[in-house]
Amino acid sequence: MVAAEAREPPTDALPRDLVFVDLETTGANAAEHRIIEIGMVRMRAGVAVEEWSSLVNPGCLIPACIESFTGISNGMVASAPRFADIADLVLEKLGCAAPAASLGRAAEASPLFVAHNARFDYAFLRAELRRMARRFSARVLCTVKLSRRLFPAHRRHNLDAVMERHGLACSARHRALGDARLIGDFWRTLCRDLPEQTLAAAVQSLLRPLQLPQQLPEGLAEELPEAPGVYRFYGEDDGLLYVGRAASVRSGVLGVLAQDRAGGRDAKLRAAVRRVEWQETAGELGALLCELDWLRTEKPLHNRRLPRADEAVTIRIDAGDGAACVVALGAAAGAQPEDCFGVFHAAADARKALSDIARARELCPKILGLEQGEGSCLGYQLGRCRGACIGKEPLLLHAIRVRMALSSLKLRAWPFPGRVALRERGAAGGAAAWHVVDRWSYLGTAHCEEQLEALAQRAPPDSFDAHAYRVLVRYLANHPGLDWRDLEAYRPRGGAGPVDLSTLDVS
Repeated sequence: MVAAEAREPPTDALPRDLVFVDLETTGANAAEHRIIEIGMVRMRAGVAVEEWSSLVNPGCLIPACIESFTGISNGMVASAPRFADIADLVLEKLGCAAPAASLGRAAEASPLFVAHNARFDYAFLRAELRRMARRFSARVLCTVKLSRRLFPAHRRHNLDAVMERHGLACSARHRALGDARLIGDFWRTLCRDLPEQTLAAAVQSLLRPLQLPQQLPEGLAEELPEAPGVYRFYGEDDGLLYVGRAASVRSGVLGVLAQDRAGGRDAKLRAAVRRVEWQETAGELGALLCELDWLRTEKPLHNRRLPRADEAVTIRIDAGDGAACVVALGAAAGAQPEDCFGVFHAAADARKALSDIARARELCPKILGLEQGEGSCLGYQLGRCRGACIGKEPLLLHAIRVRMALSSLKLRAWPFPGRVALRERGAAGGAAAWHVVDRWSYLGTAHCEEQLEALAQRAPPDSFDAHAYRVLVRYLANHPGLDWRDLEAYRPRGGAGPVDLSTLDVS
């Protein structure tokens, strides 16, 4: 393979030396899963000059879902080389085989690394090489981001959508070399159909180096995964500054730290951060629950402090006359939740919400316990009450109107038989996680049977968790087919999922 030209093209020109890469893997998490096939197409000035592919023995079983998706079986990779056996050849094909001392210059002179969802493929190659105590760095172009930049009117930008939109064909879809060829065909189509200046501007905007605070380790941006998860920022003396979550850890972290402007809301945080730590999760729910757990237990300096969940209150409505009272949520949640409305962090918040609703719906503030004294309420005197306080409106009718007015705040009953584990499947074949919850309280996440058993036997929560309630109600409402497992006596029972939660609504 001919070495890359020593002279770099102008910064506003199209890259002429590219290598299109696709990997097939045992899952979605580069830290846990392994490569099972590599495919590359090297292109110069729009002409393919070399193709190469190899199956890779991952040293572990290929999950059935991955085998079905790719057609690559355990038998096919049994006699294939391990990644360590072909690492030098892979780097040579990438044009990155250079002494460690010249890694920076090699990355600049190497062909452009191009892939669809490039951070996925790039992260897996870096992870495999890191296991061998070897570093790898390259300029990376993601054709998903490029497609979004060039065709913003379209919603879908996966390879199937790209094929359909641009009239491309692939004889070996979901195989590494077939998909690498497809990405190369997409590039040639863009070069043919778009003005060079337009395409070059889009490419250069995506290749522009990220500006991170100078006190952070070099290469941090390359380490961040394109996966859901949570992250922490630490400052001087390893003090915790900030906790966040994101559907992509990389996007979330860089969205806070990689900003060129000197001011802004995050300027103080960017100046103070000295270390970044992250944890990948199976999906959105895991990130939400882990973030909540970290915020509650670690109290980072730059996050808004969470009110104490055990001090939350709700509004209880008398079933007979519609009278209201503010009560502790922990005492109300276990019995007759149908009579309870809203989750509030303080009694004053609950009374204000009730007062606003009463004013908007012409309810009687005296019946609702918001006013004291004899005679009619102030609302009736001002024409904002229909007279329940003086018998003009029947109490039964008033009680019905109260419940209708508060219906969007109605406290949700626990839809499961008891303590359960909610299963969240990892994206693209990633490992699943079991989130153990009990009456709206989060107890932890399990990744194996031993962890699940330990969480199943943990003591029940001693108070109602208002923060977890909000997270779980919203998530369950949007995921009605969620799989679950009954942990009563730690044995699966006939009720095990999926459970129909389609009737569960949330304000």
